[in-house]
Amino acid sequence: MTNPASTPPAPLSLRQRLQQPGLIVAPGVHDMVSLRMADAFGFDALYMTGFGTVASHLGLPDAGLATYTDMVGRVRQMAGMARTPLIADGDTGYGGLLNVQHTVQGYEAAGAQAIQLEDQEVPKKCGHTPGRRVLPMADMVKKIQVAVASRRSPDFLIIARTDARTTLGLDEALRRAEAYARAGADILFVESPESEDEMRRIGRAFDVPLLANMVDGGLTPVLSRALLEDIGYRLAIFPVTALLAATQAMQAVYAAIREQGSSAGLQQPLMRFADLTTLMGFPEVHAFERRWADGE
Repeated sequence: MTNPASTPPAPLSLRQRLQQPGLIVAPGVHDMVSLRMADAFGFDALYMTGFGTVASHLGLPDAGLATYTDMVGRVRQMAGMARTPLIADGDTGYGGLLNVQHTVQGYEAAGAQAIQLEDQEVPKKCGHTPGRRVLPMADMVKKIQVAVASRRSPDFLIIARTDARTTLGLDEALRRAEAYARAGADILFVESPESEDEMRRIGRAFDVPLLANMVDGGLTPVLSRALLEDIGYRLAIFPVTALLAATQAMQAVYAAIREQGSSAGLQQPLMRFADLTTLMGFPEVHAFERRWADGE
């Protein structure tokens, strides 16, 4: 198991970090094991991926099937355990304007430091899949305005995402992002640009902090940190990288056990069981038991 060299200092809030130079890198976390592991590495932020959370929690596609109740419970669990600021996927706000208010206040109370809201019609779909349809721009502007007005603290950030690029083109996506910035969004997220040139157009268009969605195998090229900074992005999320690696490894393990009837001779690298128990907090359990043992 690879660990950081030492326990990192307490991180800045996401708003504080945005006021400093340099790209904020936020890996995706999809369950409590990935949350505990990523939290130990001293990232500036973590991203609770909707795709991965729905997959790991419900075993279903990210196609509008998860409810507010499903997701806010995961936010509460993850933010409650993490030292690192958590950005949480809030989909469409799970309904109309009143739902958006409820979602924003619920995610904030659950401990997230930012919520991502998107302009897709209900039911929404994963941003790198076909067939997505978007709301009228004016409807999403209202959602952003409600989100901004509903938060209890200005340190809780509103990320406005537009999915217009795939079906309506980049010009419309830029027009929408500008409207969402005027409505008060703290961070703009133009989903699924299809080339570095398109990403550079996005970078030239706005002074508001921009989010790059680095989906391995998706529609957008995955760029280096230096290129993302050069283009003008302030935040890069890697929502499914760890999930893709983990599922590939699990597939190899299950196939080998099915074929051989045993894990003896398994070629797939495995974390040591002792390291897994440490990651999950067993040393603290053992210390507690020693402290409170009978007769002490």
